[in-house]
Amino acid sequence: MEIKKGWVSGRVQGVGFRYFTQQTAESLGLEGYAKNLSDGRVEVLLSGPSSRITEAQQALTLGPELARVSSVEWMDVDAESAMAGFRIL
Repeated sequence: MEIKKGWVSGRVQGVGFRYFTQQTAESLGLEGYAKNLSDGRVEVLLSGPSSRITEAQQALTLGPELARVSSVEWMDVDAESAMAGFRIL
């Protein structure tokens, strides 16, 4: 199992990006969360098999139709960050 935390920049708030992230993660059997940050980015935590995380990362680079993703930064995090299910915070 792998855990990645990411920060998605661009037009990603108010366009259904967190719900898109949840649907993508759940369809791939991933756990974690998506939450809006005060600076306009969305923070994402993904936990699961690395191949499925890679699939989710590729999808989040595009986002939903109304989103305009300008950049995504990812980092590995430790197992203490894991959570059950996927939540929108």
